Amino acid sequence: MQTLWDYRYAQRTQRMKGSAIRELLKFSERKDIISFAGGMPAPEIFPIGEFREACDKALREHGADCLQYGSTDGYLPLREMIAHQSTRYGINVTAENILPTSGSQQALDLIGRIFINPGDRILVESPTYLGAIQAWNAYGAEFIPVPFDQDGMDTKKLEDSLRAGIKFIYVLPNFQNPTGVTLSYERRLHLIELADNYGVPIIEDDPYGQLRYEGEHLPAVVVLDSQTRSQETCYSGNVIYLSTFSKTLAPGIRLAWVIAPTEVIQKLILAKQGADLHTSTFNQISTYEVAKGGFLNEHVKLIRKVYRERRDVMLDTLEEHMPPCIKWTHPKGGLFLWATLPTNLDAKVIFNEALEKNVAFVPGAAFFAEGGGHNTMRLNFSNAKPEMINEGIGILAKVIKNHV
Repeated sequence: MQTLWDYRYAQRTQRMKGSAIRELLKFSERKDIISFAGGMPAPEIFPIGEFREACDKALREHGADCLQYGSTDGYLPLREMIAHQSTRYGINVTAENILPTSGSQQALDLIGRIFINPGDRILVESPTYLGAIQAWNAYGAEFIPVPFDQDGMDTKKLEDSLRAGIKFIYVLPNFQNPTGVTLSYERRLHLIELADNYGVPIIEDDPYGQLRYEGEHLPAVVVLDSQTRSQETCYSGNVIYLSTFSKTLAPGIRLAWVIAPTEVIQKLILAKQGADLHTSTFNQISTYEVAKGGFLNEHVKLIRKVYRERRDVMLDTLEEHMPPCIKWTHPKGGLFLWATLPTNLDAKVIFNEALEKNVAFVPGAAFFAEGGGHNTMRLNFSNAKPEMINEGIGILAKVIKNHV
């Protein structure tokens, strides 16, 4: 039934779609559900005590600043700390290159605001992060998918797409969401070469880069880009870099950041002023008080230990229970792995039956910008404890076997 309001919405609302993951998260609130659905960190290792002390200190020493409006640019000590931390990974920047945002989702939205015109083509991995699709759909983006394999985005298949006039390339090189796959060193270099040849910027989204459980650290795309240009600063180059505290401290603080050339940061600031004026001052100051002094580095070690165990349990349980026709990725870090069913099976049907048995996951079709993926699923291993992973994968395997 139509109402008077139906004629008043902007045309862009016709492109807005709900997030399948947000809808599924309501199941995680049920105590009887074993959820492999959301990309949720393990709540039992949140640094609650440290946040309690930091909030008290922030209010005691910076009370007026915490509760007052702040600069859109962000809290300077936090930006300086992020810059210092970034140099440990070869990203040589200053606070002027950093803009704190209200979570990575806002960073994606702001990038859409300043870059995307209706009909602009965005080159993405296939599958790719659902939040990026959702953010940029509203601005009229058209997505050009590039397939992946065990080494990440297949850069050999990029060039034809780049000839079609691409606004930018969006890539999650480390433990990609949703597949858990990592872009190889050789493909990072090839990606940079192609992007440079065709004059196409790269948006590097790196929420999981610190959560590596095996193998050697790979330089960020932004670092390799600066090295190929023989430049001391990363931000004379072609890459905008995103990261977040959601996976290393807590997602509830809604605090992430963009690293970009100063002229891009200034455009993002203008866009952010129209969105929310500034990221929560209290969250920025209290997060700075928690993370400074080396605590964050030590806490990440604990996260790696816990998540490595859970990943290993999920991989072992899949190997034990799943029929041979089911394939899955072996992530070297991050929060997810990606399972592929035979083509005659529909993951949504499997989901509905698994949910009746109190197990949830995310059917993979939601991560394909241009359709497909009906026989795929994303499994999160960070949120459930090992015994729940064992039980949940066992139940899921029985559901799948009934169809196989």
